[in-house]
Amino acid sequence: MAALCSIPGVGIWTAAEVLQRSQGDPDLVSVGDAHLSHVIGTWFTGDRIDGAGMLELLAPYAGHRQRVVRLFTSTRADAASYGAKATLEEHRWR
Repeated sequence: MAALCSIPGVGIWTAAEVLQRSQGDPDLVSVGDAHLSHVIGTWFTGDRIDGAGMLELLAPYAGHRQRVVRLFTSTRADAASYGAKATLEEHRWR
């Protein structure tokens, strides 16, 4: 983790994502993900939470936190969405 984070432009989220896939680390959670904490918060409490709250909820599963996250996200259930949806822009030349 420290070696990856020492590369300019690579933060804890990117390092966690790389190590989850390349090393199969069962405990690394992607803190800082734009939606993951909301999904986990919705599963456990029914409310949206931040990254620190997500780690607090996952604390009883230490050693297997990434496995728990994968279990919940594999169901394709998602946190409730709020606000306007993004519009798709056309970028092709005509």
